[in-house]
Amino acid sequence: MGGQQPDDPAGRRDPGAHRVLRAARPAGTRVQVGTVEVGGPGFVVMAGPCAVEGTEQLELAARAVAQAGAHLLRGGVFKPRTSPYAFQGMGEPGLKLLVDAGRRHGLPIISEVMETEQLPLMAQHADILQVGARNMQNFGLLRALGKLRKPVLLKRGLSATVQEWLNAAEYILAGGNEQVMLCERGIRTFETAMRNTLDLAAVAWAKERTHLPVIVDPSHATGIPSLITPMSLAAAACGADGLLIEVHPRPEQALCDGQQAMSPGDFATLMQRLPGVLATVDRHLWTPAGPAQIAGAR
Repeated sequence: MGGQQPDDPAGRRDPGAHRVLRAARPAGTRVQVGTVEVGGPGFVVMAGPCAVEGTEQLELAARAVAQAGAHLLRGGVFKPRTSPYAFQGMGEPGLKLLVDAGRRHGLPIISEVMETEQLPLMAQHADILQVGARNMQNFGLLRALGKLRKPVLLKRGLSATVQEWLNAAEYILAGGNEQVMLCERGIRTFETAMRNTLDLAAVAWAKERTHLPVIVDPSHATGIPSLITPMSLAAAACGADGLLIEVHPRPEQALCDGQQAMSPGDFATLMQRLPGVLATVDRHLWTPAGPAQIAGAR
C-alpha cells in the first residue's frame, strides 16, 4: 500500500498541510502589529468593547484600556449575530471611530472581517483582521486573507477540532500570508453553566505543535465577567501569547454581549495581576523596553 502522507497538521494524510507545524519554523513566528510584537517573550493584551456603539462609548472604553496598560484596541464594526434582529454593528462609520480612538490613545486596532467584500476597507484601516468563530471554515475568505500581507487573528470554530482549526490557518499560510495568530475562544460542549468551554489544553498543544502565536479570548469562552480574570491568569500560565478581552464602560447598557464584558475597574485589576503570573513562566507584559531593560529597572 505504500507510505501515507499526513492529512492535517496533527498528522494524517495531506502532504500540503505542513506550514503551520513547529518544524516549519522552530524558533516560532512573531507577528509585528505597529510597534507591538505578538509571539515573543512579551505577553500582549487586546481589549475594548465587543461592538463599536458610538463616540462616547468607544472613547471611554479606549481611554480605560489604554490607561490600564492594554496594547491593542478591539472593537467590532461588522457583527455576525445569531438573530437577524440583533445589533449588526455600525459598519464603516464605526470603523472610522475605532481608527480615530486608536490613534488618540496610541493603540493599534483589531476588528472582525466577515466577507471578502469587506476586505479592501478593513485591510486599509485595521491593524489586525479578525476571523470570527463562525467564519473559521469560510475558505473563500481564508484564501483571500492569504493573498494579503496583513496580520490575521483566526478564532477557533464553535465545535471545531484542533486539527480543523490548524487546517484553517494552513489556508492563509498557503496563500503566502505568514502573519497568522490563532485564538482559542471556547468550544461548544454539553456544559451549560458557561457560554462555552475554554480549552486551555488546546492552547498548550498548539504552542507545542505549531509556530504560530496563540491568543485566548476568555470573554466569549466563559460569558461570565467574574470568570474572565481567573481564566486570563490560567491562559498566561499555560503558555498563551496574549488575551482578547471585552471591556465596556457601561456593560449593562451594551448593545452586544454586555453580559460578558468586564468593567474598566476589573480590567485594570487584571492587568495589575498578570505580571506576577507571567513571571512564573519567564514571561512579561509586552513593552517597547524589552525584557533586559525591564529586569534592569527592578
